[in-house]
Amino acid sequence: MKTKLLLVDEGEGVRKALGISLQEMGYRVYTAENSEAALELFTRTDIPVVLIDIKMPGMDGVELLRRLKRENPDTEVIMIADHADLDLVMRSLKFEAADFITKPADNDILRVALKRAGERISRRLQLKAYMENLERQVEEKSRELSRAGKMAAIGETVAELSHTIKNIASGLKGGIFVLEKGMELADTGYQRQGWEMVKGNVDKITNLSLDLLNYAKSTDIKCHMCNPNVPAAEVAKLMTPLAVRHGINLKMELADNLAELTLDPEGIHLCLMNLVKNALDACLEDEDCESPKTIILGTARALNGGVEYHVTDNCLGMDKEITGRIFQCFFSTKGTKGTGIGLMLTKKIVDAHRGSISVQSERGKGSRFTIKLPGIIND
Repeated sequence: MKTKLLLVDEGEGVRKALGISLQEMGYRVYTAENSEAALELFTRTDIPVVLIDIKMPGMDGVELLRRLKRENPDTEVIMIADHADLDLVMRSLKFEAADFITKPADNDILRVALKRAGERISRRLQLKAYMENLERQVEEKSRELSRAGKMAAIGETVAELSHTIKNIASGLKGGIFVLEKGMELADTGYQRQGWEMVKGNVDKITNLSLDLLNYAKSTDIKCHMCNPNVPAAEVAKLMTPLAVRHGINLKMELADNLAELTLDPEGIHLCLMNLVKNALDACLEDEDCESPKTIILGTARALNGGVEYHVTDNCLGMDKEITGRIFQCFFSTKGTKGTGIGLMLTKKIVDAHRGSISVQSERGKGSRFTIKLPGIIND
């Protein structure tokens, strides 16, 4: 489908000549001889791209730009100006004109300006579709949680999720803005910075979606007899390279007197992975830790014949108020960087094993999370 484009210029000859060029470029061209006619047409037709002669009798191009942006902030407006119209050009940029070209309009330059406008429209549409899809997933999983009775305070849950999504959306928009500025200024530094911001927020969307999907799964666990050290050893093997990269010592202290137990190794793997990731985040965030940053992942034989897993770090730590809320729905100590779903999911899996999870922590000294699982799980 051809992209709709509105050309606003008082000169009939300009409208005809430039209109032909734009049609040859593949656009469906609408024309208007003044700002009033352009506004009337714009309100009746969904037009994403507008070319405006900056100097026109009556309502000038800058005022038309301002009104178009008020009607639809996402409209891509390209101003056409003489070299002598620098002041008007600066005013139009203040009202978020996407670009400007000088008279007489060179087809190659015009093509480049329109290509950039098209790329911006495409990125906005992709972002909108991405966020709408994410919101649909959130709504769907929230309905499932509500039907299953897993979350009594569904209103609070949706509010927290919406807050998280808005933070991610703001981060994406900020990254796109920096990226676009880098493209406009041909500044590779801005481009890299913007792209890293976009990638970081896409990772957040991915992690949030995966966490929600994992949490919304059935509480059924797939238990079988296995060595309880296996999931701990697997997590240590996976996370050690990341810890080493950041100068953090990840130690494994596995008991050698553990008998095989009935448990869900994949579920316990996910629990320990969440706890070790949180410990790594605490170490990375702590800039005042004087001793070598250390995380210990260990196992021990429980008094009831089951197993105890513990994850200990010597960074940051938490006060009693925080530890009292740490397993609440969507509570996170990481601000906009966290969702709180990881510990919710961990507790859910531990509860399904008829086990328990607890935390001991002191501000400035570190934290110790302990998971206790029974030796036998009765259905």
